[in-house]
Amino acid sequence: QVQLVESGGGSVQAGGSLGLSCAASGHTYSSPCMGWFRQVPGKEREGVAGIYTHGDSTYYADSVKGRFTISQDNAKNTVYLQMDRLKPEDTALYYCAAGSLCGTLHLRHSRNYNYWGQGTQVTVSS
Repeated sequence: QVQLVESGGGSVQAGGSLGLSCAASGHTYSSPCMGWFRQVPGKEREGVAGIYTHGDSTYYADSVKGRFTISQDNAKNTVYLQMDRLKPEDTALYYCAAGSLCGTLHLRHSRNYNYWGQGTQVTVSS
């Protein structure tokens, strides 16, 4: 079992920045792939970014490339999502997830993740 706790959401004006954190605990060695997803009411959960915490694989959705950065601190079992130049369309509930399939093609799909955090709200106003 892996437990995930997100933090860092909030409200910001368009063009601003926010940073999210996801602290993992439990059997993290079994789920070395970490991802960030977001969801708005009435829409499917969307992959935002993903990372293989023990390798080089990363994934970014086209909509966030060049604006969002995923990073890790393995000593703290924590993954971060730095979000810059935020847009109103980035408004969503953001979830952290952990899984065991870490290829670039796997990181983007929610079905490849076994554990999920409770979510943190990000609101970007125009």
